[in-house]
Amino acid sequence: MPQTAPPPSVTTQTTSSQRPHRAARLEDRWRAVVSRFQKARGWRPRVEPFTGYGSTRRVRVLGRVLLASPAYDPTATADRRGWRYFFTAPASREEVRVHVGDAVVDVWSDRSGYLDVTVDVELPPGWHDVTFRPASGELVTGRVLVVADGRRLGVVSDIDDTTMVTAVPRPLLAAWNTFVRHSSARVPVPGMAVLYQGIASANPGTPFVYVSTGAWNTAANLRRFLQRNAYPPGPLLLTDWGPTNTGWFRSGREHKNTSIDRLVQELPDVDWLLIGDDGQHDPEIYTRAARQHPDHVAAIAIRQLTPTQQVLSHGSPLPTPGDDAHRPEHEAPVPAAQGPDGSALARSLAQALAAYRR
Repeated sequence: MPQTAPPPSVTTQTTSSQRPHRAARLEDRWRAVVSRFQKARGWRPRVEPFTGYGSTRRVRVLGRVLLASPAYDPTATADRRGWRYFFTAPASREEVRVHVGDAVVDVWSDRSGYLDVTVDVELPPGWHDVTFRPASGELVTGRVLVVADGRRLGVVSDIDDTTMVTAVPRPLLAAWNTFVRHSSARVPVPGMAVLYQGIASANPGTPFVYVSTGAWNTAANLRRFLQRNAYPPGPLLLTDWGPTNTGWFRSGREHKNTSIDRLVQELPDVDWLLIGDDGQHDPEIYTRAARQHPDHVAAIAIRQLTPTQQVLSHGSPLPTPGDDAHRPEHEAPVPAAQGPDGSALARSLAQALAAYRR
C-alpha cells in the first residue's frame, strides 16, 4: 500500500498530545521487543473486526490489528475460556486498507493496535460489510450498522448485570466470570432479551448499542453470548484495559459518558433509551446524560439487583447513603423505570415507550 496521509473524508481517533504516562511508555517498549521477536518468527498482522455504526452519510469503523502466528486458526477460537482472549499481541502503527460502500481509505492502528475511523460515505439504512486488509496480511470482513434518517428510538444497554449475570465489580467474582468461565456458561438476566425483542418489534429500525467497561479482548465472547441468548444485534463499545497517557487504568465512567455523548452527536435523530443496573454507576451516568442531552434521551431503565447481588457487587446490601445517583436532587428529567428483571422493566417502561409505538 502507498504510504499516504488519510484523505479529508476520514477522521481518525485522536489521542492527547501530552507525553504518555510512564506505564504506557514501559508497555510500548515491551511490546516493541515482543513484536520484533514475533515478526522474526513469521507472525503477521491480522485484523479483528468490531461492529461499527453510523448514519446514511457517515459511519464509524472499528477493529484491532493483532499479530498472528503462522499456525493461527480463526475457527478454533470459539467459546474459549476468557483468559485466553487476553493473551494477544497488538500490532501498532500497522497500515490497513478499509473498504466500506464505495469508499476506500488507508488507516493506521494506534499504539494498542486499535482502528477507530469515521468515513464519509453514502449508504442506505441497514447492515453493510466492511473489509479490512493489512499491508502484509489477509483480508477480513466486518459489519457496520447504518441507522435511517428521521426521529426514532434507540437503545443503549450496559452488559454486566444488565444482560448477563456478572457480579461486577467485586474483583474475585469479576475475575472468575471474565477470565475462567466459557461464554456458554454465562447466565442471562431473566426477561431482558424478551424486553429488547419487544422494543425492536414495536419500533422497527431501533438501533441497539451495547456500552460496557469490559475489555475489547472479550468482544467475540460477548457477541456470541448476545446472539446465543437472542438479544438484538448491535455494536459493542468496550474499553482497552491497558495504561493510558494519564495513568495505569482507564476510567469506566468516562468511557460510558464519552460513548453516549458521541452517539448523541453522530446520530442526532435518535432518542435513546438508556438501560443499565444499580450495581455500579449507571444511574449516575444516565442521569448526567439526560441532563446534558434532554432532547435526546427518551427514558432511563435501571435493573435493580437483589440484596445478595448488591453485596456481591459493592459489598453492601443497599447503595451507600452518600451516593449522589440516589439523592432526590439528582433525579433524571426524563421518565425512569426500575425493576429486578426484564418483565418488571417492561411494565414500568410501558408508558414511556408508548409514544414510540406505531
